[in-house]
Amino acid sequence: MTERPLRRDAERNRQRLLEAARELMARDGLRVPYEEIARTAGSGMGTLYRRFPDRQDLVDALFAEHVDAVVALAQQACRNDDPWSGLTWFMERQFELEADNRALGELLRGGQQGTAHLAQGCARIAELVAQLVERAVRAGRLPPGATPDDLETVHLMVGAVMDASRQHDPHRWRRALAVALAGLRHADLRADGEAMRPARPAPRCGP
Repeated sequence: MTERPLRRDAERNRQRLLEAARELMARDGLRVPYEEIARTAGSGMGTLYRRFPDRQDLVDALFAEHVDAVVALAQQACRNDDPWSGLTWFMERQFELEADNRALGELLRGGQQGTAHLAQGCARIAELVAQLVERAVRAGRLPPGATPDDLETVHLMVGAVMDASRQHDPHRWRRALAVALAGLRHADLRADGEAMRPARPAPRCGP
């Protein structure tokens, strides 16, 4: 007779912790201290650690659906008849998600991988981004030699602009993205520069 109310209480506590973590991480990023999450949720540290003993578990609970949404955006972009329009549309939509959630931006740019589910989502995004780049190169909309690493560089550059201007000029990333993509379209990426390209240690969530 007493188990069901306790389970309901436990679930309410879990939801309060998730809501507090979601709000704080969207504003301040993935590294929000556990103490601040517990305080905002009106909970104790013991409860927080019982529910989420590892920060990766908390990240997975909060962002699995977000990563799945980015996968869906990339899939939709791959169906666009115009490879360049599909690629630029995907980048814009992804950055719009990141603009509303600082932690998501950090996650997609490799700040933290999370658990196996998020890692699988990251790998799927990487596969789809590779398709977007390959289609754009074949169509002559990106220069020969362009790779997913180049799009990742754009992602990191524009993401840095977004983070730096989030408070005083939250839309500056749009102009930065336009400039970066225009530069990529006209860059000299012939094979003689490949020897200077460092090895990529692991796929990130974003391009």
